[in-house]
Amino acid sequence: QPEPGVFIFHGNTSPDTTEIDGKGIWAELMPGHGYGFTSDGQSNYLSERFGVELTFGRRLKQLMPGENIALIKYARSGSSIDVEAAGKFGCWDPDFSTGNGINQYDHFLATVRNAFAVEDIDGDGEKDRLIPAGIIWMQGESDGAFTKEIAVRYEANLKELMNMIRAALRMDDIPVVIGQISDSGQDDKDGMVWNFGHIIRTAQASFAEKDECASLVISTSGYQYSDRWHYDSAGYLDLGNKFAEAVWKLSDNE
Repeated sequence: QPEPGVFIFHGNTSPDTTEIDGKGIWAELMPGHGYGFTSDGQSNYLSERFGVELTFGRRLKQLMPGENIALIKYARSGSSIDVEAAGKFGCWDPDFSTGNGINQYDHFLATVRNAFAVEDIDGDGEKDRLIPAGIIWMQGESDGAFTKEIAVRYEANLKELMNMIRAALRMDDIPVVIGQISDSGQDDKDGMVWNFGHIIRTAQASFAEKDECASLVISTSGYQYSDRWHYDSAGYLDLGNKFAEAVWKLSDNE
């Protein structure tokens, strides 16, 4: 069911080197904003899946019942920060230069611009003002799947990207919550799907420890998997709740 008082702008996901996209519309939060979702800027086409936004928005509303909640989502499955780990899934490195240089960070920026360009988010005839309040980031598996050298660069890459996103939102101390990656243990050869995932996990923990406006969600280590790469539904539902509670704590609400 839709979540009253919680709105989402989900930017259309596009591959690297394609025309800058980020099209979307503001709509009341409901299931369907997972893999397979698309938007043409006029309508949303919901998928049969959901992501952490579902319980994230709901839990934030429970924690802050008097506040209006607006979520901006941009996500591309399998994307990396490091250029050498991008493959066919996409890259977030702001300095990415392959082809025409357009990558996931560019599509993200377009999503933010398009979301902020809408003056009346909830359609009540009154102007609304978006106040950035937090960033949630669940990524890193691809960066831990190739070489040790790529994985070792992850902490520096993550720090640079989070600083760039903070700059885009014009708040250098906006809370950042990182979801620590885990491993299903279902690789046919050695059991480890992400061969250098342990380096990524250490890097994520180090980033959260060094950044006073960041925290780490570690509940992922106990989640079950629907396949070798993805958590099951219960995991995503719990992760959304954990993200919301972490953002709320970092916002001096506890």
